[in-house]
Amino acid sequence: MLRHKSVEQLQSEAGRRGDFRRVLGLWQLTAIGIGGIIGVGIFVLAGQQAAANAGPAVALSFIIAGFGSACAALCYAEFAGLIPVTGSAYTYGYAVLGEFVAWTIGWDLLLEYALVVAVVAIGWSGYVQVLLGSVGIHLPDWAQQSMSAQTMEYYLQQVFGVHGAQAIAGPSDGHRFNVIAAAVSLLVAALLTIRTEWGARFNTLVVTIKVIGVLLVVLVGAFYVQKANWQPFIPARIADAQGVGHFGWAGVLTGASVVFFAVFGYDTLTTAAEEAKHPQRDLPRAVLLSLAVAMVLYIAVSLVLTGITHYSNLGGDASVSQAFASIGLKWLSVTIAVAAVIGVTSVLFAFMLGAARIWFALARDGLLPTWFAHIHPRFGTPARPTVILGVFTALVAGLLPIGEVAELVNIGTLSAFIIICTAVLVLRIRKPHVQRSFRAPALALVAPLGVLFSLLLIFGVPWSDADGWQRIGGLPWITFERFIIWMALGCVIYFGYGMRHSKVDNT
Repeated sequence: MLRHKSVEQLQSEAGRRGDFRRVLGLWQLTAIGIGGIIGVGIFVLAGQQAAANAGPAVALSFIIAGFGSACAALCYAEFAGLIPVTGSAYTYGYAVLGEFVAWTIGWDLLLEYALVVAVVAIGWSGYVQVLLGSVGIHLPDWAQQSMSAQTMEYYLQQVFGVHGAQAIAGPSDGHRFNVIAAAVSLLVAALLTIRTEWGARFNTLVVTIKVIGVLLVVLVGAFYVQKANWQPFIPARIADAQGVGHFGWAGVLTGASVVFFAVFGYDTLTTAAEEAKHPQRDLPRAVLLSLAVAMVLYIAVSLVLTGITHYSNLGGDASVSQAFASIGLKWLSVTIAVAAVIGVTSVLFAFMLGAARIWFALARDGLLPTWFAHIHPRFGTPARPTVILGVFTALVAGLLPIGEVAELVNIGTLSAFIIICTAVLVLRIRKPHVQRSFRAPALALVAPLGVLFSLLLIFGVPWSDADGWQRIGGLPWITFERFIIWMALGCVIYFGYGMRHSKVDNT
């Protein structure tokens, strides 16, 4: 469980390995990172959190979240330059904390990345159907959305029997399978299977269109900002009919815990280390550059949105488009919707690429069957895990409600951040003289802050008000339950297969 790969061994292997073709330059790597970060966060979450929790201070929520994410990004950047090997957090954990910790985080991220693809595909489908509806094209009811949670429970009860439980009423709607969400999952998998560089070029084009769309929001919206909409910048704390608090500094922190999940994604580019032309030089630069660009755009859009309309008007699923429609700029509203539809595909690309590379790395090390570590002789890609992931995410996106899928997404990435921040500090202490192409500044402060921030976002912040102590932010308890189940399954696979078939033996 504690055996590990030495840093020197990994560096030597990185120079000799020929599993992948090195086709990705700095800008393509940066585009993968930006593509993974900028998505529903900028087109949906910024407005929703302004309306629900932070008001105009949602910009502060992004700054707080960005600070925590930057701590982890600096640690990722140091590792990426030090160990330019496919696998990202999994490989870094293997080098420092041992095989079992590495397996745990690899198994964790495999599910998280796949579910991000499914969640984003479902959201993407909604944008596409809005655009199709604007030109009079409507899919049949059965193909528009996945089954509701109640419909799914009904069918499960029909298959497995009532067993004394109260019978669930039959479906009240015609929704059965989200065809568009499933189709885009398969399309992205096909792009990643055929040629990495083809997919990367397509992704770079998509990211460019997305960034242009965001810049258009900022540049045009700046002329319509009314400072009165920013007053008060942090609205007074209030409670709704259910007694749940909103706004105030507690609301800003709650908003930060939500939008934090819009400011990671740069970690996906480190999974493509063995496909980078100059990994030790370009990976750290791409990590930091992608986060910096994304943060500037997030903050600018937050200020513009809350400046052109009152924050209470921003609670919709297409808040950016709705904000501009409300001030009479219908043409820009449609343009933004098109940019969102095009741009969100880059998130699918980044996370499916990351999931396939982590699966490949686990199999190459023997922790999963080596059948999955086969590189396609013609395309030079890990085709088997990519195709399986495409089918899996298509089925999940097509069949499951978005809420059921999204609940499992968050905890894995925060766990990876904790592992990375801890491991890079341990390695700096153990081997201070190992050559590093990038050294995170003030690591003794940055790494613990990254760990602390991740723990706070997982478990929440204790907060006292007139109603007594409560938990602000944090993940819902159902997430912990499902996470434990997935980890338990991972332990069964590791102790039943991975431990005995591992190709690392330095015990």
